[in-house]
Amino acid sequence: MKLRRLKKPLGKEIVKHKYLYLLVLPTIIFFVVFAYVPMYGVILAFKDFDYSLGIFGSPWNDFQNFRDVLGNPDFVNAFKNTLFISFGRLIIEFPVPIVLALLLNEMFNGKLRKVYQTVFTFPHFISWVVLSGIVTTILSDQGLLNELLQVFGFGKNNVLTEGNSFTALLFISNIWKEAGWSSIIYLAAIAGINPELYEAASIDGAGRFQQIKSITWPALKGTAAILLILAVGGIMNGGFDQIFNLYNSAVYNRADILDTFVYRSAFTDATGFGFSTTVGLLKSVINCLLLFSANFVVTHVFKEEGLY
Repeated sequence: MKLRRLKKPLGKEIVKHKYLYLLVLPTIIFFVVFAYVPMYGVILAFKDFDYSLGIFGSPWNDFQNFRDVLGNPDFVNAFKNTLFISFGRLIIEFPVPIVLALLLNEMFNGKLRKVYQTVFTFPHFISWVVLSGIVTTILSDQGLLNELLQVFGFGKNNVLTEGNSFTALLFISNIWKEAGWSSIIYLAAIAGINPELYEAASIDGAGRFQQIKSITWPALKGTAAILLILAVGGIMNGGFDQIFNLYNSAVYNRADILDTFVYRSAFTDATGFGFSTTVGLLKSVINCLLLFSANFVVTHVFKEEGLY
């Protein structure tokens, strides 16, 4: 005979763990105010917005905003650029923090390892506004690099105005800025590995590479899988802060992503809130589909723990 498990009333559970619920209350309030309450504005994508009538009073426009967006050549170009840059970040940038964490973990000198970790982590705290100013000062037409190249008799570089070079700059600068910070979570996972496993492997004759392959990497796979799912789920974002502060009209055809396109369409081209909301809605739907798809692949194909 199976014993029926008695469920405690929710109210009593909340009272019992009131301090834990109190700790998470600010986070709940944050997401309610800034994530859920504004969601009613999504209906702007389906309306011809009129300031005098408000959001709910404005007339429906029979999906005209979607036809305007999908028929806009600048949107199509920005969509392609977003996919190219985001998948590039996934392929090029995502493995770097994992490799960095593995390399730091292999350092025997603990003090030196902390120094390197601090050096690699520090760029994360520099805003893209400041960093873009530094990059522009160095790489611009009259910048430091071009001045040095001219002194030694070489031609000028055109990194900031040439599409392929600018795309490479996006990847390299973002790796330099974020790889150290992103490696922290992998280092935390490595710190949870029992040192006796390494000692046993060493006694059995396993080298450092074999220990990484058989001990360290299996401990990191679950963490990497979760972060990969989240990265795929945000693939349509592209990196607005970095691109907005670095790009210029000369590289619009290669660097203009959906977020920068929305910014220009809303504040420069004055296309209206309905147009911008439609682009944002399409982004969110695609990100949601990619998130569920990535979670399905990780859980059913690679047999790793997913988000659900």
